[in-house]
Amino acid sequence: MTAVHSAPLPAPRRVPPALFAGVVALGLAVSAWGARDRATWFLETVWALVGLPLVVLAWRRFPLTGLLCGLLTVHALVLALGGHYTYAQVPLGDWVRDTFGLDRNPYDRFGHLMQGFVPAVLVRELLSRTSPLRGSRWLAPLTVCACLAFSACFELLEWLAAEIGGHGADAFLATQGDVWDTQWDMFCALIGAVLSLLLLSRPHDRQLRALAGVAPADHDR
Repeated sequence: MTAVHSAPLPAPRRVPPALFAGVVALGLAVSAWGARDRATWFLETVWALVGLPLVVLAWRRFPLTGLLCGLLTVHALVLALGGHYTYAQVPLGDWVRDTFGLDRNPYDRFGHLMQGFVPAVLVRELLSRTSPLRGSRWLAPLTVCACLAFSACFELLEWLAAEIGGHGADAFLATQGDVWDTQWDMFCALIGAVLSLLLLSRPHDRQLRALAGVAPADHDR
């Protein structure tokens, strides 16, 4: 009997990294044009303004998975939209508020959900590739802890902005009169991080193996 060898699976086509970078750069440029408040625009988009050059400069030595690139691009556009209008005045959020009878524009909540959802994949990728945690049962809980720590640091930055800018920082804070806004923001980030790990861990692992040149396990085929 002769053994029958299955043909190797074709490598998945990857979106060119330059396309992701171009979409982010274009989104930031459009967002900056006619922004309602320049200072708020900068504070909301600074993560994308700093992150994009870092990713580009480090790409040759540390390329990212396509999944992470796509998520970072979407997150940058979410920040750009919120920065252009200010989070409390994004028209899409106004439509959701009016349609579902909410008491506030929910775009800020969505932004903080993304603040957990996307960084969860970023942290997971960094820990998987630069530490002994790949495949460890501690990878998921430590990823969630890192996302919550980032969310807490962001809330401290908002507090600092309020102390420095006074009422001028209201557009950046986007509390909309909610005394529990800080707690809600962190809770949304927690939900986002947990959802991200539940939904994306397996496809993320496949892309990490492909990036490292490791053959996928049988159950991933």
